[in-house]
Amino acid sequence: MSTADPTLYYVIGAIVVIAIVIVAIVVARRAKSQRLRQRFGPEYDRVARARGDRAEAERELARREDRVKKFRLQDLPPGARDRYAEEWRAVQARFVDQPKEALVQADALITNVMRDRGYPMADFEQRAADLSPDHSGVVGDYRTAHEISLRSERGGAATEDLRQAMLHYRELFEELVENKERARS
Repeated sequence: MSTADPTLYYVIGAIVVIAIVIVAIVVARRAKSQRLRQRFGPEYDRVARARGDRAEAERELARREDRVKKFRLQDLPPGARDRYAEEWRAVQARFVDQPKEALVQADALITNVMRDRGYPMADFEQRAADLSPDHSGVVGDYRTAHEISLRSERGGAATEDLRQAMLHYRELFEELVENKERARS
């Protein structure tokens, strides 16, 4: 009986180790993708379409998570929540007679709530990106309302469009004022 060349065992061992490493990398990437899909919901798909590359989209979403982790976000105290709720009721009431002006006020109110919660105030796209890790369920509402608001400024939005924008703003407003956020991963 002859013994096999020990080099063969080293080669086979190396192949097995490489295969295990490759499988581990693939599993880790899939787990990361799944976690980001769950956390960002429709925003994951929107960013992937915009970037045209899933890996680049995932890097962008991970950067958003890292950025937002550095914020000192805080809940609104009950008094502020009550004050903002009253302001929201006034904005909604104004919508009946002055829908365009009410929409502008709704956007400003959202911005004020975000600032009081600790979000930095940048341009719209950055504000939406900053909301996306913890408010993925309503960041689409924010984007839609903002788009309608821009159309309204150009005179291209009907009253029904403005009503829809108000409904979208309300979804975000309620989540921000009621201090609803996803648990940070």
